[in-house]
Amino acid sequence: MRRHIGFLLAALAVALLVYLGTAWIGNDYVYFAGYVVLQYVVLATAWNILGGYTGYVNFGSAAFFAVGVYTTVVIHKTLALPVPAILPLGGLLAGILGLGMGYLTLRLRGVFFSIATLALAIVLNSMIVNWSFVGGGRGAYVIRPREIAFFTSYVQYLFVLMLVLATLAVWIARMVERSRLGRGLAAIRDDELAAEAAGVPTLKLKLIATTLSGFMMGVAGVPLPYFVTYVEPSGTFSLGYAVNAMAMPLIGGTTSWLGPLIGALLLGTLQQVATVTLSATVNLLIVGILLVLFVTLAPDGILGLGRAIVRRVRRRDG
Repeated sequence: MRRHIGFLLAALAVALLVYLGTAWIGNDYVYFAGYVVLQYVVLATAWNILGGYTGYVNFGSAAFFAVGVYTTVVIHKTLALPVPAILPLGGLLAGILGLGMGYLTLRLRGVFFSIATLALAIVLNSMIVNWSFVGGGRGAYVIRPREIAFFTSYVQYLFVLMLVLATLAVWIARMVERSRLGRGLAAIRDDELAAEAAGVPTLKLKLIATTLSGFMMGVAGVPLPYFVTYVEPSGTFSLGYAVNAMAMPLIGGTTSWLGPLIGALLLGTLQQVATVTLSATVNLLIVGILLVLFVTLAPDGILGLGRAIVRRVRRRDG
């Protein structure tokens, strides 16, 4: 436990340095772009708990993300709570959705499970489109508070909030990876039938993974309405969220907490640079090209490629 606490303190120290660096730059766009990249760190890390550690590919990431988004819309129109108070509510609802989805679909495997998660996103999208209280297909506006203490702008405040969430997400993923839960999930990924024969409670562990993954994705979506100030179903359930959440861990490496972090920072930064220099429409093109290259040339991602290079160097030197 001491090692986990030590890692958390080190991660928070790095987060503080990141914040000080962005504050020193003093450009609001840095906060805007940084928020998007950090949002993908949380989404990619959450996806990897089920898709990477457990080996169950989830195509419905946007559904869990949308639960967090529309939880904020509902709370904004009723109780008007601050964003930190909405975070556990959005995460809880998305976690419950993950638990329910897992209970219904985790007996499926491979492509059948993936199709079921995609169907979940489609069904939830249809429900939101027909729910007039949250704007339906027209969408809903969310008005930000004019001022927030200790921050020069609300975007800066949301950036800091997402920076903390990304730090906690990486910490949680590392704890899971190095726990009995993580070892059980790895056994399921390697050979589920053998894990069951060895006494691993596979269904229980998979339900924990879907719930935790859904919770983290829901939390990632909570601040979005205040960030963009207008949300509508086609944007909230965008293919970009599902594709990026899956591609970033695959490119970074799915067997470690570090892989989604590397993939999200790399792809997220490239997408923001492309948005400024080229066009926002090329973002998915960048993801697609990199995903094809890595799946073909380096199926274990950047981490796997790095390990392979180190092994070759050691063999040559040895």
